[in-house]
Amino acid sequence: MDMTAGTGRLQGKQVLVTGGTTGLGFAIAERFLREGARVVVTGRDEELGSRAQAKLGDAGQIWFAVADAGDPAALARSVDVAVGHLGALDVLVNNAGIGIEAGLLRTPLADYNRLMDVNVRGYFLYAQAAYPHLARRRGCMIHIASDAGIWGEQSIALYSVSKAAVVMLGKMLALEGGPDGVRSNVLCPGDTWPGMRHMAPPGEQDRPESGDWPVPPIGRIGEASDVAAAAAFYASDEAAFLTGTTLLVDGGMTAGYHQREKRPATEPGP
Repeated sequence: MDMTAGTGRLQGKQVLVTGGTTGLGFAIAERFLREGARVVVTGRDEELGSRAQAKLGDAGQIWFAVADAGDPAALARSVDVAVGHLGALDVLVNNAGIGIEAGLLRTPLADYNRLMDVNVRGYFLYAQAAYPHLARRRGCMIHIASDAGIWGEQSIALYSVSKAAVVMLGKMLALEGGPDGVRSNVLCPGDTWPGMRHMAPPGEQDRPESGDWPVPPIGRIGEASDVAAAAAFYASDEAAFLTGTTLLVDGGMTAGYHQREKRPATEPGP
């Protein structure tokens, strides 16, 4: 498919991507721009936002709105800013998120509050704020959860809990949005390079994930472009009858216990 600006499936779509200055959000914004959409990305770091806007400028019309997804007032302002730039809203991509490396019983209350405020309350409030605009256009919401919300990961336990909540949030919004033609679907990425920026043990500074992950059955680690492609499909008119669904983009990692075939000692490896 030719994905030069203005020629893709999302021509004429007005899109808000939360947490869109790096990682998955950045890749989704870039794919949407190259498929013809106009996009606003949010983030809490103005320098990163300016950098992302400059990098994405060649792909299409892009704006940055500063917002911490854990701050209800800033979040609401960012929706107003987005609609001001775009004139309307067809797609909300709920993507801004943080993690913590800890078991549940070792998770401090302050970290619990911060993570749930961003990962769950932030998605909920963005959906509420964007909904009237989406309803006018029979638009859609795409919520980025995680495979950790499908099968829990003990080392990032609270993150798993929050992403399981996002899966159900997407379903409930699909039920409520149906009469207005507003679709709501959830994407669950597996281990995806370059990983999350905001992930660290309690009390330590956020740092990018190491990328030391098991290889899924399909034979490679996921890339941000894999998730962006799935998001572009959900946002397109091709997915007009899909709502309330959850799509795993994980290379088969959650399909079941994966045991690689053992070779005889004399047989060379791959």
